Amino acid sequence: MTTAYHHGSLAVQARLGVQQAAAHIAPSINPGIRPVAAAFLEAQPMLVLGAAAPDGRVWASLLTGAPGFARATGPHTVSVAGGLAPHDPLAEALTAPAAVGTIALDPRTRRRMRLNGTARPSARGLLIEAEQVFANCPKYLQKRELYGSDPAGPGSAVPRAGDALTEAQLAAVRAADTFFVATTGPDGADASHRGGNPGFVHAEGPRELLWRDYPGNAMFLTLGNLETDGRAGLLFLDWESGTTLQLSGRAQTVYRLEERFVRFRVDSVVETPAASPLRWSAPAYSPANPTTP
Repeated sequence: MTTAYHHGSLAVQARLGVQQAAAHIAPSINPGIRPVAAAFLEAQPMLVLGAAAPDGRVWASLLTGAPGFARATGPHTVSVAGGLAPHDPLAEALTAPAAVGTIALDPRTRRRMRLNGTARPSARGLLIEAEQVFANCPKYLQKRELYGSDPAGPGSAVPRAGDALTEAQLAAVRAADTFFVATTGPDGADASHRGGNPGFVHAEGPRELLWRDYPGNAMFLTLGNLETDGRAGLLFLDWESGTTLQLSGRAQTVYRLEERFVRFRVDSVVETPAASPLRWSAPAYSPANPTTP
């Protein structure tokens, strides 16, 4: 790679006039895993992974485990124990080499790290060869305390699948203060975070979501991917019960005067009760969150 950004991200940066800021931050995207990144990753009990399934749909999925379940085994490799549950929409994709984006997010410290590369099955679970590793600022990240893990582990409930959101799922989306978004582009896959006060995601109907893209670090990796490939996957997590809501569909950036929004069209829905054994506290909202109308 001759630049940290592909043509999609460069186009968004040029449109918004932030090329200089983006170029300034580009050296923070590393091809390897530095010791501070390795230490942060090993302390985390969860990892979000984004990729494309064999049918072409893009999903974001949650992996959990005791700290150390995801750990660097070298300057360019990460080992993840266990892998995804057999019923996860990305389980089949990870039985062979696949481009993945990951984000390790720690609500306790309001820190996050992204690592993109290629995942392969291993005897331990997954082995990820890192190609891009970088941290993001704590903007829009809610602080939560980890109460612990459900000793029973992830529930055995059967996931509920559909092609549109139910009324209960719409209510969960409207109440959310955090979600994760997976996208794909010329350089591979990426997983990122979006946060705000409850109501920052507008559910305009059972298949239509809209959220404002708040000012960030000027990289525009997510919006850059959407410039080249509209497929996207969203993951909403009920932090207290462990239920996950995974959505796959297509997204488009909408520019309105000085603001920009992302419109997401739902194609597939998978809700899994108690998918995560982790139990988190109610949030302390980020002071950076804009007021929601």
